[in-house]
Amino acid sequence: MSTCGARKPVNEMMDDAGPKHTIPVIDRMMDVLGQLERRSAGATIRDLTTQLALPRTTVYRILNTLQGHDVVRRDTDGAYHLGRRLLTLASHVAAGFGEIDLAAIAQPVLDRLADELGEGCKLSVVDHEGVLVLAAAQGGREYALSVAPGQHLPIHAGAASKLLLAHLPADEQALWLAKPLVAYTSKTITDPKRLRSELTRIKRLGWAQDKGENAPSIQAFAAPVFDGEGKVVAAISVPFLAGTPASRMEDIRIAAIDAARAMSAAMPA
Repeated sequence: MSTCGARKPVNEMMDDAGPKHTIPVIDRMMDVLGQLERRSAGATIRDLTTQLALPRTTVYRILNTLQGHDVVRRDTDGAYHLGRRLLTLASHVAAGFGEIDLAAIAQPVLDRLADELGEGCKLSVVDHEGVLVLAAAQGGREYALSVAPGQHLPIHAGAASKLLLAHLPADEQALWLAKPLVAYTSKTITDPKRLRSELTRIKRLGWAQDKGENAPSIQAFAAPVFDGEGKVVAAISVPFLAGTPASRMEDIRIAAIDAARAMSAAMPA
């Protein structure tokens, strides 16, 4: 029987994919997003037009469409930045969730925590680069540290990072510990054996502390967020300035734990 008219299997079609099988406007859209990814201060239409050698109307239409989907946002100075929708998509990739929007579940919890403490707070997850901040709330207290979603952090330094690393499966944890552990301050643990001991301690305690591992003047507490099956999928953390009184630090630690429990309770079964 002749098979000359049979279709190729999908996987073979994907293997054959080349420039002729792509959509040019999507390629240009990804170029725009790539530029915004590299520019922490954002980029204007003029910046993007110059950098990408694209017509101004093309760049404008791409940005306008992406803004309508919350994939980019425009600040008051006219510069464009990556938008909140990307964090929602990242939460599904990073934590392996299908329809669960971790950022949306976390936001009211973070807002209440920030109001209670007056400190900024954040939700973090593990991704292929380390730890990604998915959501954040700003504190109104004087000298409160600002926190921003979209930030990437090392997986071995910091309260949320160590907590998430502590709860990874043993094989995944081993892969991370086999990589070079960079020292950001004198407090950063760079010896794998010492770090393993710290991770064991964190699992036993149920919370983690940063005593200045990313920056000498910044400390933090973090607590785990569990999904409906009892797996740690994220961490809520509260950074604060070094020199904070011990009684205040204890208030922060307890509040972070309570907030993580509240978010865990809100997770779908």
